[in-house]
Amino acid sequence: MPQTSSPAVPVSRRSLLRALGGTAVFGALAGCGVPAAYVKPGDRAAADASATDKRLTWANWPLYIDTDDDNPDKRPTLEAFERRTGISVDYVEEINDNDEFFGKISPALMNHQSTGRDVIVMSDWMCARFVRLGWVQKMDRARQPNVTKYLDPLLRSPAFDPGRKFTVPWQSGITGIAYNRRKLGREIRRVKDLWASDLKGRVTLLSGLDEAFALLMQGNGVDITKWTADDFHAVCDEVQQQVDRGQIRRFTGNDYTKDLVSGDVLACQAYSGDVIQLQADNPDIRFVVPEEGAELWSDSLMIPDRARHKANAERLVDYYYEPEVAAELAAWVNYVCPVPAAREVLAAAKDKDTAALADNPLIFPNAEMRERLAIARDITSTERVDFAKRWNKIVGL
Repeated sequence: MPQTSSPAVPVSRRSLLRALGGTAVFGALAGCGVPAAYVKPGDRAAADASATDKRLTWANWPLYIDTDDDNPDKRPTLEAFERRTGISVDYVEEINDNDEFFGKISPALMNHQSTGRDVIVMSDWMCARFVRLGWVQKMDRARQPNVTKYLDPLLRSPAFDPGRKFTVPWQSGITGIAYNRRKLGREIRRVKDLWASDLKGRVTLLSGLDEAFALLMQGNGVDITKWTADDFHAVCDEVQQQVDRGQIRRFTGNDYTKDLVSGDVLACQAYSGDVIQLQADNPDIRFVVPEEGAELWSDSLMIPDRARHKANAERLVDYYYEPEVAAELAAWVNYVCPVPAAREVLAAAKDKDTAALADNPLIFPNAEMRERLAIARDITSTERVDFAKRWNKIVGL
């Protein structure tokens, strides 16, 4: 997406699902008749070298951590962790797509070998695959008092990982609707408003199955924590109808922001963090959590099987749940902060712009908004091939 003077957001973090089952590796595991024993997890734990080897390797997405304004190679919160703990962190911005990275490290995991990474960040729908395949280690909460105390209750128990035993949210976000209030001349309040006649040909939806389906289901009154196949096919029928009548201009990745800024599109499915960035230059762009609700999602930290520095990784994860550290990170990335206690820290900031972030409901959702947010149950491996085949046919992938 276009870079702005405000802190940038990762271009590909909420990346597209462009193949039927993701990578060829995943398709082989999930949908081609390979016996379950082929992916049965082996010994998850390797000998933990943390006590004597003060280092770890962290794989993350580009532009997904605070940096120094004058030197983008400097990461203040991470450098503070290294000074405090003596643990050296090899921070690698190597994740550009969930499926691509899955394919990159899955051969090692499949063979019960180390990936060379001690902590990784993946979108929760992809985390679900790792958890189901048994390719991640259970974290020791005794080493993570901050996570235990400060993790947002809304994020504590997704269907794929009850109690967050294997995953911890890095940052969170909302999939809702963005629109240009001035050019449209009215407000949008519901998902069904996207189908209004004055928006014909001026609407975009997200092309990724995992990114798009939940909000559209909510527009039909579905509880996305326990949606069914019938709910999915009802959404597909509806979207196909809107494609046929010319309501939907196109399906997009993160490039929906360009259409919204140019005015070619007046309303679209969008991510909360993107809209915060766009509003810095155009206050007419609004983000709405529809009356029927919106999807709350996360990109989460995991410790892969056979990681050699598990205790070091657990310490790093817990460090980012200190409210002061979480606040510093939130002020830079501008997504939904998984540590609500960070709000008070930001509110007390001397810088007025920084303090104002504490009152931004797209970073710290207020009580009324929180009631309308839900984490969708993920698409299972048995559902994925058929669902993706139907969705991709509609989208044109």
